[in-house]
Amino acid sequence: MTIKAVFFDQDGVIIDTERDGHRVSFNMTFKEFGFTDEWDVEYYHELLQVGGGKERMKHHWKTKGFSKQLSEEEIDSLVKEMHKRKTTLFVELIETGKLPLRPGIHRFMKEALEAGLKIAVCTTSNEQAAKAITEKVLSDIKFELVLAGDVVSKKKPDPEIYNLALSKLGLQPDEVFVVEDSKNGLAAAKAAGLKTIVTTNHYTEKEDVSAGDVIVSCLGDADVEKAEMRKGEIKDFDGVVHVKQLTGLFG
Repeated sequence: MTIKAVFFDQDGVIIDTERDGHRVSFNMTFKEFGFTDEWDVEYYHELLQVGGGKERMKHHWKTKGFSKQLSEEEIDSLVKEMHKRKTTLFVELIETGKLPLRPGIHRFMKEALEAGLKIAVCTTSNEQAAKAITEKVLSDIKFELVLAGDVVSKKKPDPEIYNLALSKLGLQPDEVFVVEDSKNGLAAAKAAGLKTIVTTNHYTEKEDVSAGDVIVSCLGDADVEKAEMRKGEIKDFDGVVHVKQLTGLFG
């Protein structure tokens, strides 16, 4: 069937947010709330295997414990409060331009729109953070759908968010391809029956994303950073991934 839409993950795909965005915002929040906990780069990679920010804090509490003892009753309300503050700090990082778009992402989205494709964002990131990116950083891109945060009950690797996007846009799995960056995101896309291109980053380049149909280091820009092909056959590939190449491959 003909490709009619592209679904994008957000964190690590649109902006390389995890290491220098979310992690930094979590640590700033912990300090504000009087904790000495600090998530370093490698430990945060472990936490990324847990989908969702609130869930990561709960996992940290259960496995390592915060620097101040907290009961089961205290942790739930505190996590919600801290996550709200963390999101505010994260959005400020985005809006001040401290977290640039990944190479090729803006060009690729423009190509998708010019090809008549619908664009959707499907992320476990907070809705406020997703809006900061889609409505401000990418204000010239028309998004058909933005699904974020707690819009689904099960986070990636569960396919619920991708199944919801398909349902809302009235599309079949073979009419869509996904741009993902991680093992969990890829598993969610594949469980929904979707063709997937994986654009790896610092945290995900060592993950097992071999199930991706195409794997590249980024989407690539001719004048900024070219993509390295890790898996796949793209016709006339020159370090820049184009929408028409993927619609031809996946369609």
